[in-house]
Amino acid sequence: MKNKVVLITGGTGSFGKSFVKYALSKKPKKLIIYSRDELKQFEIKKTFNKSELKILRFFIGDVREYDRLLYALREVDYVIHAAALKQIDTCEYNPFEAIKTNILGAQNLISASLSSGVKKVIALSTDKASSPINLYGATKLASDKLFIAANYHKGSSGAKFSVVRYGNVFNSRGSVVPVFLKRLKNNQSFEITDLKMTRFNITLDEGIKFVSNCLNFMEGGELFVPKLPSFNISDLAKAIDKKKNIKVIGVRPGEKIHEEMISENEPNDIIDMKSYYVVLPDMQMVSWSKKIYLKKGNLMKKKFSYRSDNNKNFLKVEDLSKLIKKLK
Repeated sequence: MKNKVVLITGGTGSFGKSFVKYALSKKPKKLIIYSRDELKQFEIKKTFNKSELKILRFFIGDVREYDRLLYALREVDYVIHAAALKQIDTCEYNPFEAIKTNILGAQNLISASLSSGVKKVIALSTDKASSPINLYGATKLASDKLFIAANYHKGSSGAKFSVVRYGNVFNSRGSVVPVFLKRLKNNQSFEITDLKMTRFNITLDEGIKFVSNCLNFMEGGELFVPKLPSFNISDLAKAIDKKKNIKVIGVRPGEKIHEEMISENEPNDIIDMKSYYVVLPDMQMVSWSKKIYLKKGNLMKKKFSYRSDNNKNFLKVEDLSKLIKKLK
């Protein structure tokens, strides 16, 4: 990112705010925060010093608006796409709004990037895009497909499009940790949908660094998946308070008992790169060879799946307790 012009959509969200601070340390030429929330932009602007504000630009805009994207992307080198409608319940109740942001917005960004001479675009995905059972996951799967397919029809453009997929970020907005901590504070029992439920664990800093690394070495068309530890939700409850009563309330609509980031039905080749997996695109449709990854990685067998319950790396109660203590 050094000496590059970088734009991040959804730049005032949880990921966006932290990514901006990280990106500033890489000394970009210009860093553009693109989001539709003027209040959040006003608030985040006050957190930067004068030298940082010389590099930063604040664009009010929506990924649904192609013309505004086209205007914002002038002279941009790299794009981090973090804008999305993410709340499962909201997407179920407002399905076409989710489609307009997560699918049509993705295509707007692709088209505007190709027209503006952008060099690299990396889009953030979610575990819910693998074998989706809710509308949010379905829209993100469609978005993933759009970004990967953009490499097939970019023509003479040198643009590269790739996707990063990981699960819920530890203690992020909408995750279970702040819910448990709030119920602990209010002296309420912990509500768990299923005692067998497992999740992957990634911190915000880990997610940001992984996205940044993928941006550096992406060839175009890859789906990157980090190798992460898993944990049992009931163990998380014990880590927060072993004495607290646990109430099982049943699985909610659109919710999975276990997270999945790579389905056993994935048709494309998957490379194990030790610390992460790469799901390759249709190699007949791209100009580079999978030998780039096979030099350091191993081709996985067909029917391989990567789920939070079949993971070899599990966090214990004491491991989760240490993570909780860091939040206090």
